[in-house]
Amino acid sequence: MKEVDTDSNSHAACICPIYCIVPPHILKRIAEHGNANQKSWAFRTLAISEQARGQRQAVGLIAALATTSTGTKRRTVYDARNSSRLPGTIVRAEGGPKSKDPAVNEAYLGAGTTYDLYYKVFGRNSIDERGMRLDSTVHYGRDYDNAFWNGQQMVYGDGDGELFNRFTIAIDVIGHELTHGVTQYEAGLEYEDQPGALNESMSDVFGSLVKQYRRRQTAKNADWLIGKGLLASGVKGKALRSMKEPGTAYDDDLLGKDPQPGHMKDYVKTHDDNGGVHINSGIPNRAFYETAIRLGGYAWQKAGQIWYVALRDKLRPTSQFKDAAKATWMAARELYGNGSLELKAVQQGWSEVGIKV
Repeated sequence: MKEVDTDSNSHAACICPIYCIVPPHILKRIAEHGNANQKSWAFRTLAISEQARGQRQAVGLIAALATTSTGTKRRTVYDARNSSRLPGTIVRAEGGPKSKDPAVNEAYLGAGTTYDLYYKVFGRNSIDERGMRLDSTVHYGRDYDNAFWNGQQMVYGDGDGELFNRFTIAIDVIGHELTHGVTQYEAGLEYEDQPGALNESMSDVFGSLVKQYRRRQTAKNADWLIGKGLLASGVKGKALRSMKEPGTAYDDDLLGKDPQPGHMKDYVKTHDDNGGVHINSGIPNRAFYETAIRLGGYAWQKAGQIWYVALRDKLRPTSQFKDAAKATWMAARELYGNGSLELKAVQQGWSEVGIKV
């Protein structure tokens, strides 16, 4: 197994206390190797993420107070106007006209597509199953290179323009972050080590499904990339992560090389990134991809159903990768029966990453 050396100072600086799409190992590398301007915004991005810790803890307590009827979307998009004050000024509400600002429209559309996937495919009444509002804030901070779920709403930075584009540009990023909310209300996977990597993986799984659902893509035709379009034109890479081939998403002089493993033999032991939650998520990500490819068709119809039932009913806060394999196997058996092709696909999917059910 790979070892990553970290010291206590880097550990403290790079833990991402909220659910961010850009892993701290990327921001750390930019802060260490970038030019003066890049170092400045990388440190600022890390600092803003740390500042949001208290916000997330507070809003998580009140997030479920407001409910609405099943099947009713309630999207509101706010503009922070490059400040870090949330939520900001309302710029588009449910049913309102399109904005001239593409970030506003992308946030609105992404939240709506995520809602539709969960409601129409999985029968879920918004993020919390109680009709939770879907609030989003765009233009957060200045050159803020991240997007995050803070326990109550989505927040998007504009990117720096040199390494990252605006963070509303990738609909799977929106689905990814909103799924952190679903996990928060269901399995409650602890954000550390294998449970944290499962937390990240669930967000990648359903983020990818949001994109595939929007584009009506089959498992075979999907790109299985997370964050395609986020990397600026000068960066050598295609996305933040690849579910199909973990470790191949980018290889850039400044960002470094994608460190994700796709098999348990390459599991990364580290104290950084809450125990490598954005790194080792490549293993369960690939397990889902392998399962979906074996089942064919639209991935949300079978593989997605299996993973959703496992997330909703079977996983627990401290679940490990083996627990996830067993949970998805049990869900497949309940949904499709013993000896089913679906059950075999789940077994084979996990076997491909070195985990036996």
